[in-house]
Amino acid sequence: QVQLVESGGGLVQPGGSLRLSCATSGFTFDNRDMMWYRQAPGKERELVARISPGSSRRNYEDSVKGRFTISRVNAKSTVFLQMDSLKPEDTAVYYCYADGLNYWGLGTRVTVSS
Repeated sequence: QVQLVESGGGLVQPGGSLRLSCATSGFTFDNRDMMWYRQAPGKERELVARISPGSSRRNYEDSVKGRFTISRVNAKSTVFLQMDSLKPEDTAVYYCYADGLNYWGLGTRVTVSS
C-alpha cells in the first residue's frame, strides 16, 4: 500500500523558513524521481521541485530558485523541501509525489503571513 505522508507545514512570517518532510512507504523509493507540488487557493497544482534518485539532478520552478532546496534520504525513503525567504505567494498546500505512481497524499499547509 503506497503511502506519502507530508509534514512540517505551518504559519510563518514573510522571510521565514520551513522544512517540509515526506515519509513514504509501499513502493521502491530509491529508483524514482521525487517531486514537490503545491496548490494555492483558487489555482491549479504546480510543480515546485524535482530530484533524481541519486540526487545528482535537481530542478526548481523559477519563482523558488535560490530559496527552496529539495533533498532526499533514500535509506529512510524520505524527501525534504527546505524553504527559506518565504513570501506570501508561497502560501499553498504542499504535496510530495513519486514519479509514475499517480498517487497523492493529503499534503501539508503552508501559510506565509504577517
